[in-house]
Amino acid sequence: QVQLVESGGGLVQAGGSLRLSCAASGRTFGSYAMGWFRQVPGKEREFVAAISYGGSTRRYSDSVKGRFTISRDNAKNMVYLQMKSLKPEDTAVYYCNSVVGNVPLLASWGQGTQVTVSS
Repeated sequence: QVQLVESGGGLVQAGGSLRLSCAASGRTFGSYAMGWFRQVPGKEREFVAAISYGGSTRRYSDSVKGRFTISRDNAKNMVYLQMKSLKPEDTAVYYCNSVVGNVPLLASWGQGTQVTVSS
């Protein structure tokens, strides 16, 4: 079974940066694209960014495009999300998952990592 563990979140001031990490255990990510999602209490989980297996294709939601960068290291079964120029609106719990067409594939989500941006 695949287990996803997110880390790197924290409390930062607006304009600051954070780098989130997603590690897979049990099995590798395989050839699937990977993505980041975020969720705010009371709202549904939303797509943030995705990257193809080879890293040649990257997609971002309009709200983070230009500020966030997704990357991956297949040899280490790691996916990253470099977040810059953070805004209070970015405050959420961030999750990673395998994606197909920007749709999460694995039914079991990790615990996520909390990102809080103060104004």
